[in-house]
Amino acid sequence: MDKKADTLFSSPDEALKLQNQLCFPLYAASRKVVGAYTPYLKPLHITYTQYITFMVLWEQDDIPVGDICARLHLDNGTVTPLLKKMEDEGFITRVRDEADERKVRIRLTGAGRAMKERVKDIPEKVGGCFRLPRQDARTLYRILYQILDS
Repeated sequence: MDKKADTLFSSPDEALKLQNQLCFPLYAASRKVVGAYTPYLKPLHITYTQYITFMVLWEQDDIPVGDICARLHLDNGTVTPLLKKMEDEGFITRVRDEADERKVRIRLTGAGRAMKERVKDIPEKVGGCFRLPRQDARTLYRILYQILDS
């Protein structure tokens, strides 16, 4: 099989051009999307990563840290300090799993459950920040999950 036929670029120099990188627009778009949330999350004193952690917990409370890591596609070293801060702020409690003491389970407090009401309008507000036709948004969503799942 001809190796050249399998490459995306005509030369190594072309492969090193920023405009030819799939990773760059993904990175830049991600930063832009997260940045769109900032004006809504900052007054609540939560970060985007805390916000998506809340989303996981609102869907399923009392879950192991490992499950949160898997759902968010983040490692334990990133999630653990985040959870510690959320605990210090009174949003969650961390408790050892009774069945397996090696695991830590995360439970929402009343303040953590109440945050859901405080953020309920954010998805609609942020969704309005991007002029993307619904069908294109669905296609993008499907493709991004193909990347995450590969």
